[in-house]
Amino acid sequence: MDRIKELISKMTLEEKASLCSGADNWHTKEIKRLNIPSVMMVDGPHGLRKQEGETDHLGLNESVKAVCFPAACATASSFDVDLMERMGETLGAECQAENISMLLGPAVNIKRSPLCGRNFEYLSEDPYLAGRMASAYIRGVQSQGVGTSIKHFALNNQETLRMTISSEVSERALREIYLPAFEKAVKESAPRTVMCSYNKINGEYASENRYLLTDILRKEWGYKGCVVSDWGAVNNRVKGLQAGLDLEMPYSGGYNDRQIVTAVQEGRLDEAVLDEAVERVLNVVFAGEEQHRPKVISDKETDHKKAADIETECAVLLENNGILPLNTDRKVAYIGEFAEKPRYQGGGSSHINPFRVVSALDAAGEKGRSVTYAKGFSMENDAMTEQELEKALRTAAEADVAVIFAGLPEIFESEGYDRTSMKLPKCQDRLIEEVLKVQPNVVVVLHNGSPVELPWADKVSAILEMYLGGQGVGEACDRLLYGEANPSGRLAETFPYRLEDNPSFLHFLGNGKRVLYGEDIFVGYRYYDTKKVPVRYAFGHGLSYTEFAYGDLTLSSAQMTDEDILTVSFKVKNTGKTEGKEVVQLYVADLCGTPERPVNELKGFAKVHLLPGEEKTVSMEISARDLSYYEERLGDWYAPSGTYRILIGHASDDIRLHADIVFETQKELLLRVDFATTFGELLDHTKTAPVITELLAPLAAAAASAESMSDEYKKLGEKVIREMPLKSLLGQMPGEQVEQLIGQLNCLLAQ
Repeated sequence: MDRIKELISKMTLEEKASLCSGADNWHTKEIKRLNIPSVMMVDGPHGLRKQEGETDHLGLNESVKAVCFPAACATASSFDVDLMERMGETLGAECQAENISMLLGPAVNIKRSPLCGRNFEYLSEDPYLAGRMASAYIRGVQSQGVGTSIKHFALNNQETLRMTISSEVSERALREIYLPAFEKAVKESAPRTVMCSYNKINGEYASENRYLLTDILRKEWGYKGCVVSDWGAVNNRVKGLQAGLDLEMPYSGGYNDRQIVTAVQEGRLDEAVLDEAVERVLNVVFAGEEQHRPKVISDKETDHKKAADIETECAVLLENNGILPLNTDRKVAYIGEFAEKPRYQGGGSSHINPFRVVSALDAAGEKGRSVTYAKGFSMENDAMTEQELEKALRTAAEADVAVIFAGLPEIFESEGYDRTSMKLPKCQDRLIEEVLKVQPNVVVVLHNGSPVELPWADKVSAILEMYLGGQGVGEACDRLLYGEANPSGRLAETFPYRLEDNPSFLHFLGNGKRVLYGEDIFVGYRYYDTKKVPVRYAFGHGLSYTEFAYGDLTLSSAQMTDEDILTVSFKVKNTGKTEGKEVVQLYVADLCGTPERPVNELKGFAKVHLLPGEEKTVSMEISARDLSYYEERLGDWYAPSGTYRILIGHASDDIRLHADIVFETQKELLLRVDFATTFGELLDHTKTAPVITELLAPLAAAAASAESMSDEYKKLGEKVIREMPLKSLLGQMPGEQVEQLIGQLNCLLAQ
């Protein structure tokens, strides 16, 4: 630190400004006279996109050969933090071998709509799951001395007009849904950089948003690292620097550097602010410089095997009537070009140039499976000739089982634009329906980066969701189809029946200037479960080749306070005949009657490996924060006193065990009494309740003595009274007396 401060003291104003922007698309600037080196960063998150020739930041030009690991849509479905950390370690080692300082990832933006074109590289619709998986990834990469850049901070939930659109969101939704994944990763794993997003947030660009970059990120969360812009996200460089944006990427031709110099010279920018930014940039530079000793040699073949192993843990078995796993003596037809040319990654800046890709057809051939193949439809677009259809039908009819490899062509989902529907290409739906007419045993394997509509799901025998599984997707698929591995992935996002069922449907994409987050906190399963909207597959859903039983739920205490940590323990047993892994999920439900709360929220999970007949005890911890919502009146997290339910399940809609606790808080809601304050608000506050209870005592006594009034009418009467404001006392009491009462109540609240 002293070394860096000394360097800054020797710099000219122009040199300081120059360090606050890149030298090109991927490198920081060097200052030779001060021995300040340039370091390189590359796109991730699921592999290295290192460009050595003509560079760009959109994934258009080719990069060096690398290992393509499963995309985040797949890895999040593993629900396995240890696996995510191991993948991060491997990626970090590959960065070391390529002399790379920074890997740009993970991407943790919430999957608000299934249509977001970049959902394939985002982790989940749930912030708790996204936060834990992101933290593990960062720990893994940075354990190898390589930095990460968690992105895109924040509310980058669509690609349409992403560089100019304003995400209009409530403070509560921001805090409960869109920031917690960043918060958990920053506090637990300290990513070397945080990448700000392109979009505006409530009218102000993220790159200029002091509330986001300084007040929340640095002051509240204690972040000490560097904030870097998304590539081309800078709007006003001086304002961004003042807000907390340290490094602009890529190079702006020197224009913004000159803006900084001029602002300091004219007194519009304190040079001390510039010095702080330069210090944070140099921390990144010198951390990168130190990482390259000793030299690491990456073994791509070994890493390829790791990629296939990881994908095996990620795939989700959505349906199975018992047809899977396939018997090796059955004649199987593989249909669909994805069987030969799998879609294994998304498009755009995360596009990896893999050194090899193994398809399911390749893997079947290597293992001598009894498999025939028909192209059927194209993997590149919505195209299938009648001749291809006829051949596919003949091939299916001659087999014992038809496995149809379906999914979304790359042109359907990519960075830069959003999908227009949740449907598969029409030719794929048609082929599946036609094959069902000639072959009753149909398995569908899906290659897609986000949910799709499945109108034939109830007719086929099994559905295996591979997502975008990286270059080893074919090997993983083969293992799972033939039972060499047991599927253990679970959905990190809900699959609705229709796009129209999604809570963001009426607002997604906005009006060209702004997009209203009108569903507020009710994103994904929080909406579907609370509204009781039927879905195709719930959050957390996933089948296995074995069965699991849950039991013996115990809580460390039946009561809890603000400072307590509750330990939740239960047993899970493999009751089947096959070795497998169960993903156990802990949800919390507020039974206090608090308005506008989801019926359940994920607050814990674990992946448990069990042999046939084996039983294990699983323990998780719950804090007051896990019971809380973000109370805008307090500007803080708040859980009202009352009863909460701990739910243990296999999915958000498949709860197996539950137990209740009584929570008591010392926090009090802020209340300022005026003529519009209701009796209910005053009765719910400990300091004002005695005064109002005494005031309303005559009404309560009269209601209690009304023998002709039913209990239902009495409850309705109580509700009406609770909703009445203090101004309703005018006429019953002199106005001056009501004013005196308001003053008395505010004095009590101030004590």
